[in-house]
Amino acid sequence: MPLALYLLAMAVFAMGTSEFMLAGLLPGIAADLDVTVGTAGALTSAFAIGMVVGAPLMAGLARNWPARSTLLGFVVVFAAAHVLAATTTDFPVLFATRVIAALANAGFLAVALTTAAELVAADRKGRALAVLLSGTTAATIAGVPAGSVLGTMLGWRATFWAVAACCLPAALGILKGVPAPRVRADASHRPALRAELLQLKSPRLALVMLLGALVNAATFASFTFLAPVVTETAGLGDLWISVVLVLFGLGSFVGITVAGRVSDHRPGLVLTLGGPLLLPGWPALAALADRPAALLVLVFWQGALSFALGSTLITRVLYEATGAPTMAGSYATAAFNIGAAAGPLLAATSLDTALSELGPLWVSGVLVALALLVAFPLRGVLASGRSTEAPR
Repeated sequence: MPLALYLLAMAVFAMGTSEFMLAGLLPGIAADLDVTVGTAGALTSAFAIGMVVGAPLMAGLARNWPARSTLLGFVVVFAAAHVLAATTTDFPVLFATRVIAALANAGFLAVALTTAAELVAADRKGRALAVLLSGTTAATIAGVPAGSVLGTMLGWRATFWAVAACCLPAALGILKGVPAPRVRADASHRPALRAELLQLKSPRLALVMLLGALVNAATFASFTFLAPVVTETAGLGDLWISVVLVLFGLGSFVGITVAGRVSDHRPGLVLTLGGPLLLPGWPALAALADRPAALLVLVFWQGALSFALGSTLITRVLYEATGAPTMAGSYATAAFNIGAAAGPLLAATSLDTALSELGPLWVSGVLVALALLVAFPLRGVLASGRSTEAPR
């Protein structure tokens, strides 16, 4: 794998830490800014909404810009948003900074996904994306738990400052590692933007995007509200939140690594095995959350399965959108962040029911069940390896 992929993964680490870190910071943010935990949870949805809107918008604007300068610009805006977030005392301002950061993250990820696919052979997209998305798993293993500990010890603002600081080495990595200016395909060989957007009419592409959104909605519905499950249902101390987040991150690393080795040629194997195994895990976690040992095991298990399915579906989006070489990454980003936006919003409504803090876990189970219902009659389409279209 090219060195540039690993340097791009450094930036994904910083951005992934920001995207996931609220799972351990929501109680502190809610108390400091005098809002409910459910309201604070809307910050996750704000970030996801910004990603949904920003992915196609930023990718469309940047499709003719040099990749290196484009990626660097997004990182700078992302860092600035976190500096503002760390200094505000107003919840609406904090909400706005999450949207701005998400727009920058979306643009970066959309360009980075396309760039990663262009840096390797046409039949190695899954392996390339596994390297790129290892930045996300590293964030859940190290960045998010470290941010949770930092937030517990010094307050949630310290975590936002730390994320802004992490952007500096990421920016240097982009400058040093991403070739310029010929990372992106020559503009004369690319289809028009309208032709790339018309790819969204493909039923196969629409299917994998829908499934990706549902799986990611299930993941974020529970992940966003894990902290109350750890401290209230399981009765563990605040520092155990970090332990749970590490286990989820380790599981996600295992899931992405394994899926990355088979998703190019045998995506059906991951999807047909992983989906039915993921489904019972969320209600099992809800039923056994008051038993710390079971909670720890199931968090790892669900992290592995969620990210194995999620990364495989990302790969399928890129294969099915080969006719949109500059926009394919934005389609994957938008689809998965529609799920990331919807999941926490649906989960938040369950917090005020009799299910209390366990409600999000049941919501996740329902979302995975819906994904399986959609996928089952179309399993033959999903089982194929590379797209039927010739790779570009």
